[in-house]
Amino acid sequence: MPLGYVALVLHAHLPYVRHPEEEYSLAEKWYHEAVTETYVPLIRVLQRLLEDRVPVRLTVSLSPPLASMMADDFIQRRYLAYLERLRELAAREVWRTRNDARFHVVARMYQRLFEDTYRTYTFYKGNLVAAWRELQEAGAVEMITCAATHGYLPLIGLQREVVRAQVQTAVQNHIRLFGQPPEGLWLPECGYNPGDDAILRRYNLKYFFVDAHGLLYATPRPRYSIFAPVMTPSGVAAFGRDLESSEQVWSAQEGYPGDFDYREFYRDIGYDLDFEYIRPYIHPSGLRVDTGLKYYRITGKTNLKEPYVPEWASRKAQIHAGNFLFNREHQIRYLAAHMDRPPLIVCPYDAELFGHWWFEGPQWLESLFRQVAGLSHRPFGFLTPSDYLERFPKNQPATPCMSSWGNHGYNEVWLDGSNDWIYRHLHNAAEAMITLANRYVRPSPLEERALNQAARELLLAQSSDWAFIMKTGTMVEYAVERTKKHLLHFWELKAGMERKEINEERLREIEERDNIFPDLNYRVFASEA
Repeated sequence: MPLGYVALVLHAHLPYVRHPEEEYSLAEKWYHEAVTETYVPLIRVLQRLLEDRVPVRLTVSLSPPLASMMADDFIQRRYLAYLERLRELAAREVWRTRNDARFHVVARMYQRLFEDTYRTYTFYKGNLVAAWRELQEAGAVEMITCAATHGYLPLIGLQREVVRAQVQTAVQNHIRLFGQPPEGLWLPECGYNPGDDAILRRYNLKYFFVDAHGLLYATPRPRYSIFAPVMTPSGVAAFGRDLESSEQVWSAQEGYPGDFDYREFYRDIGYDLDFEYIRPYIHPSGLRVDTGLKYYRITGKTNLKEPYVPEWASRKAQIHAGNFLFNREHQIRYLAAHMDRPPLIVCPYDAELFGHWWFEGPQWLESLFRQVAGLSHRPFGFLTPSDYLERFPKNQPATPCMSSWGNHGYNEVWLDGSNDWIYRHLHNAAEAMITLANRYVRPSPLEERALNQAARELLLAQSSDWAFIMKTGTMVEYAVERTKKHLLHFWELKAGMERKEINEERLREIEERDNIFPDLNYRVFASEA
């Protein structure tokens, strides 16, 4: 038995963005960029490790909105058109930079990346869920889910029916896409409210994650701190995030991503190059946007930026993987000397950090697994929370405290003067949805469609992303519009139900646009007898 274990957890999530009514949507770029820079590179890393017989085991939380977008035909076609433009731009960049060796090597790097993405994407016919399912079946990853629309449960869960609807819908969607029920659930934003674990238990979920202080201030205090799970009163295990490893990988100031040899995220040719040259690859209105081709390294803490050198960055990724290995080994050796069981280091990260925000992140991850596998005596083993619970089924009973990750760790990001106005509307709509679900036991086929769509609109309005965007001030107008639009759709459908005047053409229009969860039954919001 190794001295200890490391559980790498990648939480992959984007809000549900689908705009067939627009030829070009800025919000859709979130998905396009993440597929190119994060999801496909991570898939390829895991595939290479399996091909080379390198032991690999990690947990991936693929949120229902993201998984639904991956499986959507329309979104698949939109992404392919985006990728074709990227391939064309990369080819032009290889030609444009042919006489400047500093930038030419970077242009060739992007061309290889986009061509590899194209081959992988077309191999799976655009459905990346199939790729993740393959990796699950190969044993490389344990796929888990998240709340249905990443709703922030401590704040939207005024009614227990809301939490149950978010969890039940997520589990059903996961089974539909991955062919088996999830073992665990990622609480959106690590937002835990004592008692929610009982609802997870009802759907046979075995574990969830909280931030470090959620476990440290549990009742009673955990004997093993954050280095072993606790068992909640409902029998669901809570795993706590390790602070030291999080800071090393996540922080741009103190961690690896801020190294001066790594790629500079905020310098893109979409802003640097001649307007007429770059125009076909930015917004049709002429608005300059990121293209994904970035030629500079971080260099330092000034505006001066030097050309990116892929070889230097790759070498740094290997060095930092070795440093992470070294730190975890010493951390585990110290903890093992003070514990009567092997310590567990839980390392959860937003998946989009790897490749999108930290371009070299996938290289770092691949190097970490290869370096650990290459050691004659492995200092620790990689496993998933399910693996740990199988080996150590008996854990200390305790109840984590209400908590989240994010600024100050107690809901502040999602309950702020910029976004607090949304909750009274979400609570009122939820109360109305619960009443509808209780009242209509045997609806007509048209009524059932309207009720199902009303449930979809409420779930979409509950997404934590809208409150987060309002707080951070990035695309506030879009977040406000999405919140209001889904709520207005909900009340429109409810009014039609009450008047017995459902406009079928209007219903079809809303169904076609907001088509998430095709198997959703509005009764997920019904109260228990």
